[in-house]
Amino acid sequence: MQVLCKSHETVVETRCGVCGQGFALYWERQTKMERAEALREIARTLREHHKDGLGMDVHPVKGFLVPAWDGPVAFSGAALLGSAPSWAL
Repeated sequence: MQVLCKSHETVVETRCGVCGQGFALYWERQTKMERAEALREIARTLREHHKDGLGMDVHPVKGFLVPAWDGPVAFSGAALLGSAPSWAL
């Protein structure tokens, strides 16, 4: 299961617990329990971004996947099945 995360100011489904940056999320279809686990993993990933700094600039400017994936974001299950718009890629 993958989640595409993209920083956003108005479409905010979760926030970084360190800096407050908001993120829109694009999900593969999943159960409520899988979604809760994914949110915990996203929170861990956002905290890890801050290991070298505290500001919002530590988060990737382009969308990123949780869990991380080496392929192009546009071809991820989260982007395709979550109907991510082109600005999120």
